[in-house]
Amino acid sequence: MSAPVAPEATAAALLRRPQLWLVPTILTGLLALLLSLLYMGGIVNPQADLDDLPIALVDEDAGQPPPRQQQNLGAQITAAIAADPAGGKAGWRVLTRAQAQDQLDSGKVYGALVVPADFTDSVTALTTSGATRRPALTVLTNPGKGSLGSSLASQITTQAAHRASESLGRQLTAAAGAQAAPTAKLLLADPVEVVTRVGHPIGAHSGLGLTAFYYTLLLVLAGFMGGNVISNGVDTALGYADNEIGPWHTRRPTVPINRTQTLLLKMAMTAGITLLSTALVLLACVVVLGMDASHLPLLWVYSYCAALAVGLGVQAINAAFGGIGQLVSMFVFIVLGLPSSGATVPLQAVPGFYRFLSHFEPMRQLSDGVRAILYFDARGDAGLTRSWIMIAVGTVLALLFGFAMTAYYDRKGHKRLTPQPA
Repeated sequence: MSAPVAPEATAAALLRRPQLWLVPTILTGLLALLLSLLYMGGIVNPQADLDDLPIALVDEDAGQPPPRQQQNLGAQITAAIAADPAGGKAGWRVLTRAQAQDQLDSGKVYGALVVPADFTDSVTALTTSGATRRPALTVLTNPGKGSLGSSLASQITTQAAHRASESLGRQLTAAAGAQAAPTAKLLLADPVEVVTRVGHPIGAHSGLGLTAFYYTLLLVLAGFMGGNVISNGVDTALGYADNEIGPWHTRRPTVPINRTQTLLLKMAMTAGITLLSTALVLLACVVVLGMDASHLPLLWVYSYCAALAVGLGVQAINAAFGGIGQLVSMFVFIVLGLPSSGATVPLQAVPGFYRFLSHFEPMRQLSDGVRAILYFDARGDAGLTRSWIMIAVGTVLALLFGFAMTAYYDRKGHKRLTPQPA
């Protein structure tokens, strides 16, 4: 006599079970809340969070001090600007012109304010008949540091230049006295012109300094998604996960293998497949879309190592956490990485929590290296050396953590699944 067949459940009946709703509702709500707080919290008010943005301050003024003054006007202006760091928003660096250019070219500063060599002479000439042109202060931008960072630096330096002009205007107006013509008084009230120039040019196909961020994001996604696809594919092929495509469902015979050997297999496949994925990323960005990029061999090697470090990290996390590993790795590499990368909003303009994350979050480490290769002639002091070190550290940590956890599980006899018959 055959056993009775249990009736099939219906959606209407299952929807009335509170326990079915509990876990998905809590997890989905928490994810929505955390993502909103983390992403918007990093960019919602960069002006208020801005603190010590590195900006160069250069005094090239070679003029003699005006009568009854010990310093020329360039020295007076730079001293006043450096003493008043725009309410803490600017981290002024008093440098020579050569030093400032070097720091612009290595991405160490977001911009510069330059007092020209003839500044004192051209200002004092305004009160005489020998004036030939309006004095000028030069604001240098650094688009390689990103459009927002360069814009913030430009705003700060421009405001500082205008304040200096107004201060000089008051002195000149007082010196001219009441006999000055109305037109002359109008000129003397704001005597200095502010000229903005690009201090370190980047290519026209550089997304206004954003290609470094998006290219880094592609590398992280290639490692993250590739690692998860490989992990799921191996589990399916070895019979430890079901394969379901549309209405078709299969389950392969289980291949006896321990956790350590499974992780070794997944990491080896990640190392091989990442060669292809990073080559295709580079092909699409540079060849098909025309992204400005120099040092192509170095960029490809760096791209491979960066994506591989992420992929190995994903495999280690999945091996350690099992079913929730994909969620954990998403937070490690994507959710916490994006707002703390400093690639779109300068780290000096985000809350302290994100600055703390930036010391170890992978995306910040990788974006510095990509930016150095794309915009700053692959200079090591532009962030490339630190990025290579952090890639090596991340790879070693992934290997140690992953194999330590699988060895522990194997030693404790924690098998993944009960083998299924062929």
